[in-house]
Amino acid sequence: MSKSGHIIDGKSISATLMDDIAAKVAGLDIKPTLAVILVGDDPASHVYVGNKIKACAKTGIQSVEYRLPATSTNDEIAKTITDLNADPAIHGILLQLPLPKGLDSDRLIQLISPDKDVDGLTILNIGKLVAGLDGLVPCTPQGALMLIHSVRPDISGLHAVVIGRSLLFGKPMSQLLLTENCTVTTAHSKTNNLADICKAADIVVAAVGRPGMVKGSWIKPGAIVIDVGINRLDTGKLCGDVDFHEVSQVAGHITPVPGGVGPMTIACLMANTLKAFLLSPSK
Repeated sequence: MSKSGHIIDGKSISATLMDDIAAKVAGLDIKPTLAVILVGDDPASHVYVGNKIKACAKTGIQSVEYRLPATSTNDEIAKTITDLNADPAIHGILLQLPLPKGLDSDRLIQLISPDKDVDGLTILNIGKLVAGLDGLVPCTPQGALMLIHSVRPDISGLHAVVIGRSLLFGKPMSQLLLTENCTVTTAHSKTNNLADICKAADIVVAAVGRPGMVKGSWIKPGAIVIDVGINRLDTGKLCGDVDFHEVSQVAGHITPVPGGVGPMTIACLMANTLKAFLLSPSK
């Protein structure tokens, strides 16, 4: 523990969420089923999929894995998705990203039925989030918000800065914070005076993919800092987008990497799968 920043323990918080999901699944006659599509041989993707399959087993959610070769065409992957869309025994569909080069991930994601879109990336689910309607919300921003709430249940009126504007994380994170009545600044690689903007924030969420970019001098004393980045250094060590040593001396609360947002992403995937099941006509 640092002098100032209290560690937000994503492992512990995600374990509590997983236990809650497992208890709900145990009471169901039919079990939710998640289909995971893995294309190619990316080692990191294989690890991520393995972790998701293990999480299914822990919560009692059934999983089916579809492994396709890196030589698969867009049409072949599309056929797998449309078949799963039509299968009432499948409640959630996850297309593991990134796909091998030459494949159209944007087009393929949009083929997933919004009711089974457990990653929350279809246009309909993103639109529901922007409109403030109930839908399936992307897992990582959903988990990040839970971590913020774990130390500050009411964040209404606070100034939040989200560094990153991806559809996968930055944009939905900003929308979730707006829904919580925060004043939100979305920053990115082209933002001028980024350090000064962060210094004014009560909440800083970093998702830019640059190791240790956010420095202690960027942070308002007592702020909540959520580090979404995961970068592997030449030494093999994992680190986030936040300079943990510096920022933890200033922040009020901070997530570590690993052990912060990562476990929450998988727990929220399980939560989305259960939600998709409960909304399905086949439950």
